[in-house]
Amino acid sequence: MNSRQRRGIILLLLSVLCALGAFAGVFSVIHDAESKVGPGTTAYRLRADIPAYQPLEEARDRFERISMPKRWLPSTAVTDLGELSGKIAVTPLRKGSLLQEDMMADRPELKPGQQEIAIMIDAATGVAGKINAGSKVNIFATFDGKDQGAKPVSKVIVSGARVIAVGKLKALDRDGSTGTTTRRAGEAVPITFALDTKDAQRVAYAESFASHVRLALVAPGGDDGISGADRTYTLDSDK
Repeated sequence: MNSRQRRGIILLLLSVLCALGAFAGVFSVIHDAESKVGPGTTAYRLRADIPAYQPLEEARDRFERISMPKRWLPSTAVTDLGELSGKIAVTPLRKGSLLQEDMMADRPELKPGQQEIAIMIDAATGVAGKINAGSKVNIFATFDGKDQGAKPVSKVIVSGARVIAVGKLKALDRDGSTGTTTRRAGEAVPITFALDTKDAQRVAYAESFASHVRLALVAPGGDDGISGADRTYTLDSDK
């Protein structure tokens, strides 16, 4: 082996040693980064806005699955969409936000002796986007009295009714009459209440025979009942 061949072998060995050193350096950097970041885990991020009080189980398509280091994930982060069952959004949820437990709450449930009853409420005369699950409302019904030859009257048929669900806006097309009621075409929202049997009967009667059914939002803490004298109003009685 001549001197040129020996130099070639030495250079080749040096190149191999340099490559091994570089590989060891890269591996050390990666290992150090992994040790600082830690293992990854699953989380969920909003891909679209979700309005307040909307049932989250119906909005599963608005979440995207992401992976992020476990050590950086908040302890309240949701890692399983199964947790959405029976939950509603407590505030408006914004696109790009990380889904967390404090963003949702249990859907209002029925109390013993109560039942669910849903009616369609004209959007222009009783909802206006301010009534949500958990709200308390007074339910007003207006009867025109034409068929009975009586004077028009407005009644508070239920006070402090608890709303447990608000549906999606739908087209309302009722040009004909239902009982004594004539409904105009427009938009309406199905509202579900938790009521006892008597109040549920009052609501069902009003939806069938009242010319209009309206909701009035009760302020938080305003749970005082309405006296009998204030539950019925006629123009003649307004002095």
